[in-house]
Amino acid sequence: MRTFFVLLLVASSVHADDRWVERTLRSMTVDEKIGQLVMARSEPIRDAWRAIEEFHVGSIHGGIGDAAAVAVTLNELQRMSKVPLLTSANLEGGAGYVLYGATRMPLAMAIAATGDERLAYEAARVTAREGRAAGVNVNFYPVADVNNNPANPIINIRSFGEDPATVSRFVAAYVRGIQENGQLATAKHFPGHGDVAVDSHLEMPTLDVARQRLDAIELPPFRAAIEAGAGAFMTAHIWLPKLEPKEGLPATLSKPVLTALLRDDLKFEGVLFTDSMGMRGVTSAFSVEEAAVLAIEAGADILVTPPDVEAAYRALQASVRSGRISTARLDQSVRRVLRAKSSLGLDRNRTVDIVRLVETVGSPANRAVAQRVADQAITLVRDDKKVLPLRPSTELRVVQINVLDTRTGWREGPVGKVLAAELAKRFPRSVTVHVDDQTTPAEYELVRKLAGLADALVVNGFVRVASYKGSINLNDAQTKLLRDLSASKKPLAFTAFGSPYVLMHVPELPAYAVTYDIGQASELAAIKALTGEIPYRGRLPIEIPGFYPLGHGLN
Repeated sequence: MRTFFVLLLVASSVHADDRWVERTLRSMTVDEKIGQLVMARSEPIRDAWRAIEEFHVGSIHGGIGDAAAVAVTLNELQRMSKVPLLTSANLEGGAGYVLYGATRMPLAMAIAATGDERLAYEAARVTAREGRAAGVNVNFYPVADVNNNPANPIINIRSFGEDPATVSRFVAAYVRGIQENGQLATAKHFPGHGDVAVDSHLEMPTLDVARQRLDAIELPPFRAAIEAGAGAFMTAHIWLPKLEPKEGLPATLSKPVLTALLRDDLKFEGVLFTDSMGMRGVTSAFSVEEAAVLAIEAGADILVTPPDVEAAYRALQASVRSGRISTARLDQSVRRVLRAKSSLGLDRNRTVDIVRLVETVGSPANRAVAQRVADQAITLVRDDKKVLPLRPSTELRVVQINVLDTRTGWREGPVGKVLAAELAKRFPRSVTVHVDDQTTPAEYELVRKLAGLADALVVNGFVRVASYKGSINLNDAQTKLLRDLSASKKPLAFTAFGSPYVLMHVPELPAYAVTYDIGQASELAAIKALTGEIPYRGRLPIEIPGFYPLGHGLN
């Protein structure tokens, strides 16, 4: 096991072998070079095979599934490819975010709430080693966006917070943790996606701020990522009118943003990935072909998962043949991609040992790191009626109500299972019920009657931050229930899982804690803090406008 990790560390610490890079570049046909600029999905597998064989794609974005199965698939695709593949995944919540059986880490805002940059490094270290063991060599993380807009429906807890200096420190620590342990880190979404109220999966947001404002708020974390040695950046599908004069042209397709700002000004020399080219922030106004060419012209190196890989490839092919994209420009990007592959050691070993994967992925030591982050992140914002801690009791009748913003769409599976099981261990007379966006008026009345029989109420709000969701709000019936419960004389403790901004919509809540995540480690941390087994030690990495400042937290 030790030999395996030493190899990863060596692969991540050495410089790219320029001899291999130049030799490989000379051996490639023009069409093979063009393929290095395109990333396809690993699923369905037949499409991935075709993308490698016919379009020579140089990168594969891994799917969601069992860690060993993903590793087997990526190994097979690596063997098929003439040139080693960059293989990516969105490991935002650790490898367990997409790989079943791997360690699920709390998201960035939870990490920042601990106030401990060492935990950012540790979370990244575990993520990199588990991801690399499963064949994933590029992590599309960390999010370097400064979440200074509470209405942002897509960044939110994926960010380290709203203070640029804090975000910068945690981004740098996370980048080092990833890259010193065998993976390529990707800072996203350049030049900053935090101060918008629109999900770019659904439509293109606009960030209408001057360069001076970017220098003060959005850019510091990206500068910190560069200083920490980040090997890759990812673009944002947002329009910046003060930088890009063409109306509606997103940063992903903007030369003033990607070349003038990122390459020339910030001096970033690593690989530049686009965000997914299938998002409506691009597809709503541009064809697959047009977007592909514009992104490369703007300065991007790899088109991430275009909705039609063949169309994107053919468009680049035609542009190179016509001279619109010069051979020099093509080689520039291919060199960056090949250097990244060499720095990861892929020129020496492109596959992983499936047998050793089991020793690494989801180990007790790794899961302990995740639990430590969750335990130290949980933040007590308010306890007006002094109901906490709620000490375990065999007699106390506790009703636990989980309020889910939606019934469906929970990619990681049903939530609340750990809460129900752990609460019952401490309060044998407890009962847990759920309400969601499909709960009927009659069911709400039953919940109210059940709450009336309780000695104490434990209420949990699950508000997902997810692609294509477009909102981080509870509906009217849910907020009314929370207000009614808050008005009762029953001891009530509320914990927010996911978005920390629920209090803005239900200010009546008398006790309010935040976990900044919806994973099982956060559910366990919530019960332990509720019952006094661990202290509330976290601090808000964001302001709750009109209520509590950045850095607030009760012990």
